[in-house]
This record gives sequence, C-alpha cells and structure tokens, in this order.
Amino acid sequence: MRLEPPVPDDVLAAIAAPFAEVPAHVLDAPVLQPLGLLLDIAGETLRDRLFIVQAQGGAEACLRTDFTLPAVQAHIDSGHSSGRYFYSGHAFRVAPRGVERAEEFPQLGVEAFEPGDPALADAQMAALAWRAAAAGGRDDLTLLMGDIGLFAAFVGALDLAAPLAARLTRAFSSPRRLRAELTRIGADAPVAAARGGDSLAAMLAGLSEDAATTVLEDVWSLADIEPVGGRSAAEIVQRLAERAALADAPRLTEAQADLITRFLAIADTPSTALDAVAKLVGVASPALDAARQAWARRLDALVKAGVPEGRLRFSAAFGRAFGYYDGALFEVRSAALGDDQPVAAGGRYDGLPARLGGRLATGAVGCMVRPGRAWVGAPVR
Repeated sequence: MRLEPPVPDDVLAAIAAPFAEVPAHVLDAPVLQPLGLLLDIAGETLRDRLFIVQAQGGAEACLRTDFTLPAVQAHIDSGHSSGRYFYSGHAFRVAPRGVERAEEFPQLGVEAFEPGDPALADAQMAALAWRAAAAGGRDDLTLLMGDIGLFAAFVGALDLAAPLAARLTRAFSSPRRLRAELTRIGADAPVAAARGGDSLAAMLAGLSEDAATTVLEDVWSLADIEPVGGRSAAEIVQRLAERAALADAPRLTEAQADLITRFLAIADTPSTALDAVAKLVGVASPALDAARQAWARRLDALVKAGVPEGRLRFSAAFGRAFGYYDGALFEVRSAALGDDQPVAAGGRYDGLPARLGGRLATGAVGCMVRPGRAWVGAPVR
C-alpha cells in the first residue's frame, strides 16, 4: 500500500485552521467499515477501489474510503435532530490500475446535519473547503460546482414519463449509464429488465406488497442473510417495485435526447451557465426557477465568504461516482494536479440518512480536504 508523503506540521496546521472555526463534535470513525453497506449505497462498481478484509468465518469489511457514511451513522445513533462532526484521519482507496498514486492518505472534513436554507449551507461548506485548500499555498485553484437537483429539475421540465425521468436522474451519477440512456432512442421500446436486483424486482412485481415482503423475508431466512443499512423488508420491496417500474419506462425520443445532451455540454461561469440552462428549456418551470434562485443565493454567499468570483466554474454534467449525493456538488481543483485529483470536495446528500435508517428529516452536507494535495510543495502525481 502506497502512503502519501507527510505534510509539514506548519502547513497541516494552516490547512486545518478553518475547520477549527466550525463548532463540531469530533468523529472517531472505525477504520473497518461494513462492505455490504457501502456497496449497497455507493454501488458495486466501487469494489475495485476498496481494500477488502475478512476474518475467518466473519463478514467482509473494507478499510474506510471516506468519512461520510460513518458520520451519518454517528448522527443517527446520537438521536439528535441536528449536529456537526469534524474528522481527521486516514482513508484508503486502491489506485487505478497502472497509476502510481497514494492509497493511504489523510483527510480533514466536516459533515453537517442541520435545518435551514440548503443553498446557504452549501455555500458555507464550499467556502470552508476553499479556505482549507488555499491554505496549502497553491495559487492555481478553481472551485468547480454542479447540481444533481438542477439536472432533475431540467428533466422534469421536459414533461417525460415519470419512470423515465426518475431513471435518468438516477443515472446522472454514472456517465456510462447516462450515455446508455441517451443512445436508447424510441418511445415504444421499453428497457429490458437487467440481471440481479432487477430480476428480483420483476419476480416480486406481480405480488401484493404484503406478499412480496413475506417472500423476501423467507428468502433471507433460507439463505441466512442479515439485511444491511437499517432498511426493513417492506422498504426494500418498495425500492424493488420502483426499480421494476423504472425498467419498464419508455425510452427518450431523439429530440429529448438532444436537449439533454446539450444540457450536459453546458460549462461556463455559474451565471452564464445557469442562463444557458434556462434558455435551453424555453418553457416556464417552477422547479427550474426555484433551482436558479437557490443558485443565486449560493453564489452570492460564496463570494461574500471570500471565494474569488473569477475562480468559480459551473458544469451541468459534473457529478460524483458515490451515488448518495442528491444536490449541489463541488470540487476544489488544481491546474497542476489535474481534474482527477481534487484538492477538496463535498456536496449535499439529504436522502442518505433515511437510507441508513434515520427517522429525523434534516439537511445533510459535508466537505473534505486532502492536505497532501493542498500542500504546494507536494510532488505532482
């Protein structure tokens, strides 16, 4: 396992200083995390990036890839309606094949679970990430922003069938899946059910919810399976029914696919990019108007918090492979390191606490910084 070179103590202190200004509980996250839960939330494609361990006769686990899931679990366990959690520790990810990159590295970050205006909270978190990243001494930083919610609002304005709109929104975090949707043209040709979970969804689709729940519980019992993530059999049956409906949704028309392709190509300063999105739709859309108004507040708060307006960029196609993000996203990028090595990152994931069994609805947003990348004296990898 390749370790990231250490950052000088004075530089590390400067990078950590902005986090000291944020009142938060200190999170002590276990190094070992449940593998099944992570794959259930983030997707099976993440497996190749994980260090997987298994004690004899025990369940598979993995070394923690980041601190978001442990923070959500800690907040749920606290029983509090709101809270902030600061963490500082090492994360572990297998480097892509053929790439000489650190696989164990320190991260600093904050995860916040609070009510209030999401746009302002997003701006505060992105500005925190910017200050921490800039403290490492780099002068080539850019704050790239995107919004899964904006894509959902745009798709909603196209007046698509509800299952098709839902399937497109779910595919946004996976460029491969989204490209596949955009190349499936023909409204009369439904998408065939896939293997695995979709086959199970198809099997249960003809049953009542109570009967399907009973069948799933029997399958668990026969296979000696313990469910992960805090979800009941009834909740999983509902999720599988939704997946079956998504698979039966019609495909895009050529005109609809073209509009979405043009949306994804928008990348510019935030104000210019958002104006381009509105012009592309060409019809009144309350959801899209609300998203643009939220971005106006978000951008105003970012500039007031000290992020240089000239360093802000917006990309309509910007997403994150971790499937739990559902709102605004951001990355602090360095020109010297390239787009695939962000110095800092974060975003909104309001729906994740409920997926892990949380019963109290609240906003959820966080950010992290990689000190080894923020430090201007670090070797370029």
